[in-house]
Amino acid sequence: MQKLRLVFAGTPAAAVPSLERLAQGGHEIVAVITRPPAPLGRKRVMTPSPVARAAERLGLEVVEAARLDDAVTARITELEPDLGVIVAYGGLVREPLLTTPRHGWINLHFSRLPAWRGAAPVQHALIHDEAETGAAVFRLVAELDAGDVYAELARAVGGPDTAGSLLEELAVTGAGLLADVVDGIAAGTAVATPQRGEPSFAPKLGIDDARLVWTDPARRVLARYRGVTPEPGAWTTLDGARLKLLELASAGDAAGGADEVGVPPLAPGEFAAAGRRLFAGTGDLPIEVVRVQPAGKAAMSAPDWWRGTGRDRAVAE
Repeated sequence: MQKLRLVFAGTPAAAVPSLERLAQGGHEIVAVITRPPAPLGRKRVMTPSPVARAAERLGLEVVEAARLDDAVTARITELEPDLGVIVAYGGLVREPLLTTPRHGWINLHFSRLPAWRGAAPVQHALIHDEAETGAAVFRLVAELDAGDVYAELARAVGGPDTAGSLLEELAVTGAGLLADVVDGIAAGTAVATPQRGEPSFAPKLGIDDARLVWTDPARRVLARYRGVTPEPGAWTTLDGARLKLLELASAGDAAGGADEVGVPPLAPGEFAAAGRRLFAGTGDLPIEVVRVQPAGKAAMSAPDWWRGTGRDRAVAE
């Protein structure tokens, strides 16, 4: 197998397993491109990206760039890479950079293409209550996530999956898929096939996408909660103040379903306790509210928060 010179582009924690897996292989990573430090936390401390920290730990050259401009293209050209690898970098690869590496670029994407092309595939798959998602490694082309696919994997969706937990898992399994494709390209055995089917699109989510619609059926409310957890984070308003909903569950998930603990009928968005549990009404069935974070306060048990309000019932908006 030929040893390839790789350029890796990525930014968030989901890209780190791929970088680490490639660094353990028989190829040479000549540079790692990542977005510049960003302000994090309440004090807005400028913090290097997870990929930058991983690359420094691995002793790799780091190029921090908000976009892949002429200066980045010139630096990559100097390195004479054989293959570009991108995992959630957060920017577009355009010409002439797209064809600078001898074998072009490949991308690890967290869906089974052509489903959910775009920035938030895992989140949209969950919001739309899909039964299956996965990951794909494809050849990068000018059109968004439209290139031929080298390999893919499938993963059933359900139960307690949230965007955070599912993405963390796919980041690891996808890293193995990506490494296998890189080895296949090096060996000359990798084959890419055109995407089949009607594409769907997954634009980046904003805070408005994370607001729960209580008139929706319980299944849809829970699907949106899972898709926006942990970011942007599910929320509603109560008495004009924002309430973050950190953990929700089907009323029947825990021991003793809603009927068994005597939950009264609840209007959409209406909160009420039954036993030691807190419930909220939806367009059809109640759901359980497990953990919340009121505005200006720390995360806490939802029943504890509710007892502290001294209320019997209240309606969220």
